[in-house]
Amino acid sequence: MAERMKRRGTRLHPDGRRRCGWCPDDPLYIAYHDREWGVPLHDDRRLFEMLCLEGAQAGLSWATVLHKRAGYRQAFLGFNPARVARMSTRDQARLMRDPGIIRNRLKIAAFVANARAFRELVEHEDSFDRFLWQFVGGHTLDRRPRYLEDIPSSTRESDAMSRELKRRGFRFVGSTICYALMQAVGIVNDHQRDCWVRTSGRRSRARVSRRAKTRSRSP
Repeated sequence: MAERMKRRGTRLHPDGRRRCGWCPDDPLYIAYHDREWGVPLHDDRRLFEMLCLEGAQAGLSWATVLHKRAGYRQAFLGFNPARVARMSTRDQARLMRDPGIIRNRLKIAAFVANARAFRELVEHEDSFDRFLWQFVGGHTLDRRPRYLEDIPSSTRESDAMSRELKRRGFRFVGSTICYALMQAVGIVNDHQRDCWVRTSGRRSRARVSRRAKTRSRSP
């Protein structure tokens, strides 16, 4: 039998901190890992932004998207769903010439379609925040993985989220993309056990009930 592949734990970075094994030495990536990834998010517009960006990542690395995030924010009008929903086919054709984003016709069209689906969803559900967090009962799922291999690419919760988003007209929302979104916005806390973000207690607020959070309405 072939020798079992060594399991991947946290990485020790030059600043002396251990971070999740997927986090490279890129300063922008480190800042994202330390300050954003896994922090419970309840702002509708920012949740819409992350949904779109996770879809843009499909088939690519998150680093590619992360380094173009400023370009995306400019191209897609600060991810204001109402304004993005009004973007025309001419606007989308113009964005195909924008070097600040990933110039993929299907993904650009998906952002606009998602903005329209978002607006319709919020009309009926009152809040995108409430809609997304319902799949975990309003509380962060704290999984505490030791190794990268312990982290799934999808779960029954992301399966359910994906099905419902697709039913409502969203695009690029497969279960794997939905699980990445859940990790990014703190619906799931998948920081590895030895990661300094977890051991420092900076994610303690992940255990706070969502009912204690203030929710923002979509514009």
